[in-house]
Amino acid sequence: MKQIPYWLDTAPQLPDRTGRPLPESADVVVIGGGLTGLSTAYHAALKGASVVLVEKDKIGSGASGRNGSMCTQGITIPPGEARKRYGQERALELYNSFREAVDLVEELTLKEQIDCDFVRSGRLGLACKAGHVEGLQAKQRELAENFGHETVVLSKSDLRAEIGSDYYHGALLDPLSAGLHVGKFVVGMAAAAERAGAEIHERNAATGLTRLPGGGFVVETLHGTIRAKQVMAATDAYSDKSMPWFRKRLINVGSFIIVTEPLGEARAKELIPNGRLLVAHKNVGHYVRLTPDNRLAFGGRARFAPSNPASDIKSGDILKREMTEIFPQLAGVRIDYVWGGMVGFSWDRIPHAGEVDGLYYSMGYCGHGVQMATYMGRAMADVMDGKPEANPLRGLGFPKVPVPFYNGTAWFLPFGGAYYKAKDRWS
Repeated sequence: MKQIPYWLDTAPQLPDRTGRPLPESADVVVIGGGLTGLSTAYHAALKGASVVLVEKDKIGSGASGRNGSMCTQGITIPPGEARKRYGQERALELYNSFREAVDLVEELTLKEQIDCDFVRSGRLGLACKAGHVEGLQAKQRELAENFGHETVVLSKSDLRAEIGSDYYHGALLDPLSAGLHVGKFVVGMAAAAERAGAEIHERNAATGLTRLPGGGFVVETLHGTIRAKQVMAATDAYSDKSMPWFRKRLINVGSFIIVTEPLGEARAKELIPNGRLLVAHKNVGHYVRLTPDNRLAFGGRARFAPSNPASDIKSGDILKREMTEIFPQLAGVRIDYVWGGMVGFSWDRIPHAGEVDGLYYSMGYCGHGVQMATYMGRAMADVMDGKPEANPLRGLGFPKVPVPFYNGTAWFLPFGGAYYKAKDRWS
């Protein structure tokens, strides 16, 4: 069993981007080599800016290569809550940006010829209790009437054509959500950024920033310094102590995934005949999909603990037990991969992007990072080019005052996890 992400292990091999000398200066320095950073670098370079991206590990080694590889429509909070919080017009603008984000990923795969198995397979939001189906029906009406988004409610009997399991009681089908091979997408975006003119430097962490009196920054890295007119922080849940301002405003939650041995096409279709992306409607739920080579990927929070080799193995055991509760026919299947990673959550469960003390940023995707990181990279390239209206999250920046008694280590997560698991059990 490999303790590395399936998506990175089965992607084309990356070229060696380590040990490259830094230029003395650049128009834009991007810190972080995930999808936010790669998209920012790509789109800024297309505008003619000189761009340098520095990544402390390898491209895609953080959340961008460790997720469920789903590219789904839908905002990070319930649509009705978004309308109450922001008003109809602003909520609709936000919701549309999440839809446009999926479109952008598809556009980039076509424009840059990125072979990453992008398919509009559709997403099923699954009801784990009979009483939850009514909530799905209310959500369907809310989406249609206030957001112009057509979805389909499926009954328990309808699900027999969608899932080889009787575990669920109904579902909300969003037919336009997509699956992809995110490892291949990351590799393709890195190549596209370089073709556009951006420089990528791996294993060269940014260790400090000094703001210059006349504007711009000096970016200190492990292998030298570089002057930048603009700097984009694209580190999200992997923001380290060099960025304490963001660490104090993000909650980093562990998420874990197992991937089975290849099941063969016939057996895979018995489980998920139409290749849908499955997401349980729970506070502590799971997400499931078939891989392009007919394995089952099964992910979830599993344990409210950080990711490390020992923790990942424990979480993998929990996930296998949950997987076989839903799909008993997989009881004897071998698990070939298990891994974990960190997901960046904001306290209000909405992504945040903007500028603080001259430093640009986009973070806190709350589990919607594949599409929104890509989309916000383009948006922030436009913002840095003098178009603030391009940021759909404008005015929703992180609070100026950090959360009291919090320094980036989410010591309270086990208590929160116990609360939400109890809530799932009784509600």
